[in-house]
Amino acid sequence: MVLGATGETGVAIVAELVKRGIETVAFGRTLSKLERLKKDLNGPVNLTLITGDVFNSDDVYEASKGADVIFHSASIPYNEMKSKLLPMGESVMMAANRLGVKVVAVDGIYPYGRRTTLEPIDEEYPKNPHTVKGKTKLEFEKMFFSRRWNQVQGLIVRLPDYYGPSATDSSYLCSTLQDIAAGKPTIFIGNMKVSCEFVYLPDAAKMIVELASRKEAYGQNWNIPGSGLISGRALVKLAQEASGTNKAIFPLGKASLSLIALFSPVIKEVVEMLYLTKDPLVLSGKKYERLVGPVPATSFEEGMKATIGAIKNRQSEKS
Repeated sequence: MVLGATGETGVAIVAELVKRGIETVAFGRTLSKLERLKKDLNGPVNLTLITGDVFNSDDVYEASKGADVIFHSASIPYNEMKSKLLPMGESVMMAANRLGVKVVAVDGIYPYGRRTTLEPIDEEYPKNPHTVKGKTKLEFEKMFFSRRWNQVQGLIVRLPDYYGPSATDSSYLCSTLQDIAAGKPTIFIGNMKVSCEFVYLPDAAKMIVELASRKEAYGQNWNIPGSGLISGRALVKLAQEASGTNKAIFPLGKASLSLIALFSPVIKEVVEMLYLTKDPLVLSGKKYERLVGPVPATSFEEGMKATIGAIKNRQSEKS
């Protein structure tokens, strides 16, 4: 059962489950988006579509009957996270507790706060968030592992920034890639010279599903690392090569974004997270390797070709 199935991580998880022949339910608010997802996956017979509201615990409960695992990949816009993240999580966990099923929550690295080391961090790295969103996500973790849910086994997977064929425009990078694929000038949020970690979403989905299938993984946090570090400049160059375009890219730092933030609630929230583009955290995959094996590591060249190709296909269908 995948909540937020038409979102960026949700699509990747659904695709991985279906590919493995696992009976899967894709849950979302909009039937047309769910139907498009099934069409894009070539209409697999092991994929069922159910609409509902993730904030309504009864909807989640009814849709999850018969499931072994709920993948909670539904997301909240930055500017609504403080007020909506915990109610959404409570809704999911109440339903899961009634059913006695496992829950895999897809999350990010914001609870860690500022980095204090240049070395890749493991899952025991202290969580000292200094941002509103980081503190909210830490509260989510405490709620998720609460003893109230005594019928639930849960695990949290933590992803860095990501890209991939299912990525649309909810991350810093994805809107930039859409413009590059369309042959338009675009912006890049953050420092293009600093090397950061990006995970390719199909790789992330493989790791998430592998962890979900192992009983030893539950009750813990798990890093979902990327295939290495790359600067914004190098990543954009790969995207331009894949798209066959070379339009101007304009980096936006704190000063420019703060001005835009006066008119955009979402950008206002982005400004708070710019520290990650200057002093990025890097995730260690050693814990995953000990339990599962090698971390999937699609090269940036291969991953970017697939990403730009998928974006171009979507754009051509709309035109």
